[in-house]
Amino acid sequence: MPPPKDKDVVKIAIQMVGAIPQLIDLPQTKPLASVLKEVCDAWSLPNAEHYALQYVDGQQTYITESNRGEIKNGSILRLTTSPDQEAERLYSGIQSNNSDVKTDSLKKLAGLSQDVTFAQEFINRNGLKQIFYIVEEGNATGEMLAHTLKAFTELMEHDFVSWETLSAAFIKKIVSYVNMNTVDASVQQLSLSILENMVPTSRLLFELVKKEVTLDRLLTHLQVTNAQLQLKAMALLIALLLTATDAERRDMMDYLQEKNIRQFIHKNIIHSSEPLGDEMAHYLYVLQSVSLNLCERRMRTSVDPYSQEQRELLQSLRQTAFESESEAPASNFSTERRRSLCAKEFRKLGFTNNSNPAEDLRRAPPGLLALDNMVYFSRHTPNAYSRFVLENSSREDKHECPFARSSIQLTLILCEILHVGEPCSETAQAFYPMFFGQDHFFEELFCVCIQLVNKTWKEMRATQEDFDKVLQVVREQITRTLSLKPTSLELFKTRVNALNYSEILKLRQTERLHQEETLAVPVLELRERLKPELLELIRQQRLLHLCEGTLFRKISSRRRQDKLWYCRLSPNHKVLHYGDVEEGVQSPPIESLLEKIPVAEMKMLLVGKECPHTKEKSSGKQNKDVLELAFSVVYDTEECLNFIAPTRYEFCLWTDGLNVLLGKEMTSERTQTDLDVLLSMELKLRLLDLENISIPDTPPPVPKPPSNLNFCYDFSHAEQ
Repeated sequence: MPPPKDKDVVKIAIQMVGAIPQLIDLPQTKPLASVLKEVCDAWSLPNAEHYALQYVDGQQTYITESNRGEIKNGSILRLTTSPDQEAERLYSGIQSNNSDVKTDSLKKLAGLSQDVTFAQEFINRNGLKQIFYIVEEGNATGEMLAHTLKAFTELMEHDFVSWETLSAAFIKKIVSYVNMNTVDASVQQLSLSILENMVPTSRLLFELVKKEVTLDRLLTHLQVTNAQLQLKAMALLIALLLTATDAERRDMMDYLQEKNIRQFIHKNIIHSSEPLGDEMAHYLYVLQSVSLNLCERRMRTSVDPYSQEQRELLQSLRQTAFESESEAPASNFSTERRRSLCAKEFRKLGFTNNSNPAEDLRRAPPGLLALDNMVYFSRHTPNAYSRFVLENSSREDKHECPFARSSIQLTLILCEILHVGEPCSETAQAFYPMFFGQDHFFEELFCVCIQLVNKTWKEMRATQEDFDKVLQVVREQITRTLSLKPTSLELFKTRVNALNYSEILKLRQTERLHQEETLAVPVLELRERLKPELLELIRQQRLLHLCEGTLFRKISSRRRQDKLWYCRLSPNHKVLHYGDVEEGVQSPPIESLLEKIPVAEMKMLLVGKECPHTKEKSSGKQNKDVLELAFSVVYDTEECLNFIAPTRYEFCLWTDGLNVLLGKEMTSERTQTDLDVLLSMELKLRLLDLENISIPDTPPPVPKPPSNLNFCYDFSHAEQ
């Protein structure tokens, strides 16, 4: 066998309790069994096959032939019992009649089950059956039961066993822990987590959990002060909603609305003393999205001209607005006269097709949702409705604001802003606090905004030709106000009305001044001269950000978010340090990050669909948000370090910084944005003395030489 190359050898330390550590050169091409034999011989240990190597720090993963390539120079390993021996020992331990031995075995099992090698060995010994027995028997309580459920959760996470193989007795026992009041909070949290993972895997399991764990019970868990129990209960509720059919989802949301879940969430979760975590923010976003998507069916349904119900709704709009004018004398008119009067009144309401107003609602979206909103506005705020219609009826024709046409377009705008009908993102956290403080949120928001349309129309002195322009301003008013995250609809109403047309013009002008740059040729030349210096400044900022490091999340196939890990660049820009961290750790010291990648070994950067960790998940539903935030560093022998950035901002900074380390151009959209801001600022500073002076496109002509050069002033004559 040829001697191994230097790059195939890693220098490591191996520890064992009660022995002096061994420092060895580990050839990666040498069979692991031979390495273990030499290590055991050095300590005079027989039966080398009963031992294995394991990382000392981090998750303490067992070293196998498949993962040995991850061992880095300077790694510290421990000689320990092999996974099969440990699995056998713990399998016997959890069957012990001694409760202390049984509890200790279950505790160690819960920790070791995170390791895929150990989990495989334990499951092969029918270990899950023993765990089922412990739970179904019902004698385990407190700490012992918590360790049992934790071990089960970790073992199932490896996907060796289908959730559909679980027995009905086991599931009912887990359900009972959720439904009982006297169970430890830790047991209830684990039970809720197990049910959450179970629900999406099978229609049968979904129906079983939905039947056994009532919505009332989940609402009870949401009312506790334990934030983790609240979170797990919300996770199960969201899993049930997402797995349900459209009809089931609608029934569940109607029931939750009857139980005032929105007001409770608004008061006890959003405004609680505890800060809102990322996971809870995501679940609130999903709940908001699911609720708003209940409007999708009406939004995508066109009006039916043969529907008596819809015709009556249209007539109710006319009658509510013009009741005093038309109701009394209408019976005395002929059919033709009544038809003419109705057409005139529908025109005053702002319908384009006066004789058949239903034609205006044929477009879907917004479809019947626009009609629902108009009827809601007329019935719940009749005074505001009548004032809107009658006020515009008395204006000159060219200046009247068409109520129906505005309502249809406004409904479409609100659907676009609130993403009605769009699938839930798996990572988004953008929810509106005021959504949970208001019943009939979409309709009430419409009532505020349709009055805003009338107000803005008058401020702009608009005519029919300005219709699109007015609605564009209204969209901007709504979007800007929503971005402030008002906590109540009343606060939204106050702020959106304060943001009048003149304020919008001022904001646009300010933003235009920030973005606008002089296009004179000398200024463009100055821009080009400044670019290299400012790009270098951006490069330094990107590298500094990498040195500070970022907290990343690993995303598994079933859970939205899983383990945390941290990555940062060494101060000398030569090594990338990374490693797993615990929840709550914000900025771990670089010494605690045990994994390293020399920058010199980095080969290329992959983003989006090119990344190996996005290709692995391509068999399931591909998540657009994860694809936009995924990137990988290829290093050494085609190995990859895979990232999923927490935000688009972090994605841009990290991909730019890694490109700088690789000697390539920064390609993110953030680079161009930062460059534009810096150029704009630098140009304004340099051109400050030229304010209000127009810069010519071409330099002024050089004057002709004078006829003679005898124009030197003789100071000597002046002094005499």
